[in-house]
Amino acid sequence: MSSPAQHPVRVVQLGGLMPFVRQWLAERYAAPVLADLVDPAGVEVAVVGGGAPAGADEMDALPDLRAIVNFGVGYDNVDVEEARRRGIVVSNTPDVLTDAVADLAAFLVVDVLRGFTAADRFVRSGAWARGQQPPLTRDVRGAAVGVLGLGRIGTAAAERLEAFGAVVHYHSRSPKDVAWTYHSSPVGLAAASDVLVVLVPGGAGTDGLVGTAVLEALGPEGHLVNVARGSVVDEDALVAALEEGRIAGAGLDVFADEPHVPAALLGRDDVVLLPHVGSATTETREAMGRLVLDNVDSFLERGVLVTPVG
Repeated sequence: MSSPAQHPVRVVQLGGLMPFVRQWLAERYAAPVLADLVDPAGVEVAVVGGGAPAGADEMDALPDLRAIVNFGVGYDNVDVEEARRRGIVVSNTPDVLTDAVADLAAFLVVDVLRGFTAADRFVRSGAWARGQQPPLTRDVRGAAVGVLGLGRIGTAAAERLEAFGAVVHYHSRSPKDVAWTYHSSPVGLAAASDVLVVLVPGGAGTDGLVGTAVLEALGPEGHLVNVARGSVVDEDALVAALEEGRIAGAGLDVFADEPHVPAALLGRDDVVLLPHVGSATTETREAMGRLVLDNVDSFLERGVLVTPVG
């Protein structure tokens, strides 16, 4: 991965990057972290990940910045509008994590319906050995699964769930050329779903999209699965709906204030809690890292990004 150090510094590391990505950037571009940067002049590319901010303050600190490369498919941590105003281009890492996140989405649907992780806790607690029996669950086959956001990952998740025998419904900004049933609003989709799977991008346009109205439409037998961004779900409304029995349960891989999870969710057996591991496989994270390098290389050599956003 290494090549001779380049001077002056043209690439800088912002926050949220995995250790191996930091190592690759240091070896390939002699890229320091922003806090260690001696002279910002000439820095053209900033690499950021893990939800760390790349906003006006970071842009102000790098007067010659021309590109922001984001490690992750979601880029709501980057102020894209401010970057565009300044003539700074932005990239992300799409496609390479589609399968891993779609796998997790399908797993959580199966889990909230069949209760496998709850059953694991039941055994470990000693309840089974004491003669107790876990509650019956429900089949995935025949369940109506609503996919909120039928992009790359949403489509891949729907295909997996259809293989389980689920009946797929979806909502997106416009109907797609697919055989699944389209609904014109999130509330309409939730009303038709036994499980609502959230797969829309984060950002101002989707902040709090899944709130009280959507949860009410999902109903007391319905489950929510969120593998998108924590900001998409109104967590206070979700907690209230669970505590009042207005939905049946949830499977959550993302939260509004990570790594902090609402305390009211921690003791609930009707909620599956995961630590934002949708793309957390060795193969996927390495592929994301290589796409980051491809974007940096392409911009430094030709002035264009491989996977620009917007």
